[in-house]
Amino acid sequence: MSLVTLLPFIVLIGAMFLMTRSAKKKQQQAANMRNEMQPGSGVRTIGGMYATVKEVNDDTVLLDAGPGVELLFAKNAIGAVLTDDEYNRIVHGIEHDLKSDADVVPDDASSLTETDESADEAAAASDEKSVDLGKKDTAEQPADDAPAAAAEAKSDDEPKKTDGDTGAK
Repeated sequence: MSLVTLLPFIVLIGAMFLMTRSAKKKQQQAANMRNEMQPGSGVRTIGGMYATVKEVNDDTVLLDAGPGVELLFAKNAIGAVLTDDEYNRIVHGIEHDLKSDADVVPDDASSLTETDESADEAAAASDEKSVDLGKKDTAEQPADDAPAAAAEAKSDDEPKKTDGDTGAK
């Protein structure tokens, strides 16, 4: 056997090795994240429920989902361990101020691109001149081209006749 015939198999085996290696890395990171959970940290389950860890056991986690609501989950059901800031932002709607004197980003982007005066001038300028998009109406064509244009429009509307050998089966 030559190297050319073995090359696709070698590439395939290498790709499979790389894919399984990255999957194992992700599984290891998820297991480490679940093992580092501590009571009091906020978590998101794989089902999308947000709760606070109350107790961590070997294979299970007791979660506090609200006042008087305690739920027992398998450790594998924990999708993410959240930071305190992220948990408070999602669950309680509390924003943490990173910089109190930082620039405030406006809700619409129009104020980022133009001032009010330049927007008014641009609107007035666009009303004054018409834009030519390169399309001409049939009414604007010269009179000597009118019969040819009418015949061309009519031929587009009618189906074309063939001798029956279309090749379609």
